[in-house]
Amino acid sequence: MSRPGDPLTTAIARLRLPLGLTWAGLLAERVARAFWPLLSLLAVVAGAVFLGLYEHVSPGVFQAGAVIFALAALALGLRGLLRLRWPRRAEAVARLDASLDGRPLAALGDAQAIGRDDAASAALWRAHQARMATRASGARHVPPDLRLARFDPYGLRHIALLVLVIGVVFGSVWRAGTVAQLGAGGGGAALAQGPTWEGWIEPPRYTGMPSLYLADQQGVIRAPVGSEVTLRFYGAEGALSLYETASGGDKKDTGEPKKTAPEQSFDIARDGVLRIDGAGGRGWQVEAVADAAPQVAVLGGKVRTSFEGQMSLPFEARDDYGVTGGQAVITLDMERVARRHGLVAEPEPRGPIRLDLPLPMMGDRTEFSEALVANLSQHPWAHLPVTIRVKVTDSIGQEGQSGPVEMTLPARRFFDPLAAAVIEQRRDLLWSRDNATRVAQVLRAISYKPSDGLFRSSGTYLQLRVILRRLEAMVAAGGPDAAGRDQIAQALWDLGVLIEDGDIGDALERMRAAQERLSEAMKNGASEDEIARLMQELRDATQDYLRQKMQQAQREGDNGGDQRSAENSMRMSQQDLQDMMDRIQELMEQGRFAEAQQALEEFQRMMENMQVTQGQRGSEGQQAMEGLADTLRDQQGLSDQAFRDLQEQFNPNAQSGQSQQNEGRSGGEGRGQSHDGQQGQGGGEGGTRPGGEGAEARERAEGGEGGSLADRQEALRRQLEQQRGALPQLGGEAGDAARESLERAERSMQGAEDSLRNDDLAGALEDQADAMEALREGMRSMGEAMARNTNPGGPRDGRGDPGRAQADPLGREAGQGRQAGTQDSLLQGEDVYRRARDLLDEIRRRSGEGERPDIELDYLRRLLDRF
Repeated sequence: MSRPGDPLTTAIARLRLPLGLTWAGLLAERVARAFWPLLSLLAVVAGAVFLGLYEHVSPGVFQAGAVIFALAALALGLRGLLRLRWPRRAEAVARLDASLDGRPLAALGDAQAIGRDDAASAALWRAHQARMATRASGARHVPPDLRLARFDPYGLRHIALLVLVIGVVFGSVWRAGTVAQLGAGGGGAALAQGPTWEGWIEPPRYTGMPSLYLADQQGVIRAPVGSEVTLRFYGAEGALSLYETASGGDKKDTGEPKKTAPEQSFDIARDGVLRIDGAGGRGWQVEAVADAAPQVAVLGGKVRTSFEGQMSLPFEARDDYGVTGGQAVITLDMERVARRHGLVAEPEPRGPIRLDLPLPMMGDRTEFSEALVANLSQHPWAHLPVTIRVKVTDSIGQEGQSGPVEMTLPARRFFDPLAAAVIEQRRDLLWSRDNATRVAQVLRAISYKPSDGLFRSSGTYLQLRVILRRLEAMVAAGGPDAAGRDQIAQALWDLGVLIEDGDIGDALERMRAAQERLSEAMKNGASEDEIARLMQELRDATQDYLRQKMQQAQREGDNGGDQRSAENSMRMSQQDLQDMMDRIQELMEQGRFAEAQQALEEFQRMMENMQVTQGQRGSEGQQAMEGLADTLRDQQGLSDQAFRDLQEQFNPNAQSGQSQQNEGRSGGEGRGQSHDGQQGQGGGEGGTRPGGEGAEARERAEGGEGGSLADRQEALRRQLEQQRGALPQLGGEAGDAARESLERAERSMQGAEDSLRNDDLAGALEDQADAMEALREGMRSMGEAMARNTNPGGPRDGRGDPGRAQADPLGREAGQGRQAGTQDSLLQGEDVYRRARDLLDEIRRRSGEGERPDIELDYLRRLLDRF
């Protein structure tokens, strides 16, 4: 025990502050260890109150919970009081002394046991005491040990703290003031403040409109039909009541028990009144905004048709909240069908043709213009009168329909008489199986004397005879069934296409015949409609001749070096030829037939002497680039299909299951095509190339019927693997980068294949996007490497050629024909992706220049939003 004046008392007096803080730390430790369960319970309850969880339970449940909470808090408080041991001053001194080297406070409390009478011993003892006093004077308070891990092994205190933090951040501390109202029925301070309310209006999710807080609204509230109104009353029950006429319910549903409930909700169905009666109440006039049905219209009312029979149906659609889907429905107009020859028989029942409308993949769907592209040349209704109606739907199933468009179903036209006869018999057979006997008789009559020059080759004659024998065998057996009829129809179609296409000589002959018929019509003074029809035949025949000429050039290679010299040849684009035919038609419409005849003869001589030349397409590197481009296009189509399947998982009603299989039902190859140039997979010529490595894999990837997405992805990966093995030897950094990118694309395709087999469409889309990006990088690097190997150190992309016309930012040559632009493909050259990136950067740069006109800036912003 210390005595006044001794060294320990003096030292403790000097250490009053560190000693007091150490004692407080001891108290904090013991309080935390004794009361941490109670503090955790209080934190959980406070967080729940701040989040307003009590508002979602009934008063009885709330009161029961309050009683349980009070009993638990009382029990945990008693537990803490029993375990709490008040710290003594001596315990604080001992803790402070233990933190010092040599325990100087204990040494200052010691007394000299021996040698008190010895002066040397006494001097040594005093020196020791002085040294301990000096060491004790440097003492600092000992921080408390608040670690509770050994008392709370499950970390319950951390969970309670998390609930409290969530309540403070995402809730409202002011909600604590309303708890007493629920527990005591609105007495005390809550009654002194008066009743309160809160409410909001939540529009339907598909509208994309924000919620409306009622306290912020004035006068008239405009809200979509189906919006949910939620109200909560706080305070004494009955102090506030609701009166509304916007829900459209019966009057008995708005009686007193419903109007005074603490929480109420209803849906807006019509115009009406919303009023809160009581202290602090307010009223509003509600205007219910009905969801208008979508609208759709065919632009121009006319369908455009290409030479191959591919129709393009432009349309525009609009809806107040966005179009979600649509179809084009094509029905046969029996009243306008000329019932003669094979069409005399009653037709077999067929459902209407349904084609899915293309929708914008990006941007706003409230108002847009698109074009439905489909090829229905093989359908039994080809070239028959039909009626087309376009339908669109919105999010709540409302349907809008365009007016009927009457027309002849667009399809490929056959100019060769034999081919046209074969296709006509095919149509009759598909019209009704009762025509099988008649079709067999007509085919036998056609092939009666093959030596009359009707057949240009023995192959087509033999093929027709095989088809005839199969059909006659079916007729002898009682008539063809549906499967047999379809096989014969497909064989007749293939034969008709083979006869029609023929070779380059046949195409030239058809073009000459069309020119002669047009010339005779001008000489005989034919009508304008007849001249227009013959002019269209000339255009179609010319296009067929050009296509055959291009195919011949691809087969034979570009070996006409003499013809390509600037002195002996003339370069003309397809637009120039189109301009010449437009000029001929314009002269005929003006009645200047002599000039039109002269222009037609000049056009005929030019077409017969034309030499089609192309660049070095046969080079090994260019073939590899074309193969990679095909793979990229196929991968894009597969990714689009996976994206549509993912959309159907979340919104199975967005598309009709029947319309997704229009091929099997309607016999067409319809695909929607958007204005942004992306199109679905189809069976067009541009989809595949004969020969070349990976052709079989490409066939499997392009969708043999019944193939799953995973199988098609596997076929694409194997196709890319074959293409990688056939790459030319390209040195330099660009060549290494190309090979590395293609390896990365193959790995991503493998990942996409695994994800598809595991039904993970979202993961597959990510891997497919990585694969496409790697393919683009590989093609870009490969193009750079090829350019360096071809012309090291020289100008690239032909921009250094003085004889080349100046190109615009899109890479098009200006001033072709009589138009300011060109219709050539923008995706030409060895580095199209770099050009696309440069174009996008230029659009971004111009959109940031504030001095440009507002209309131009608005156009640039719309481009950026779309792409």
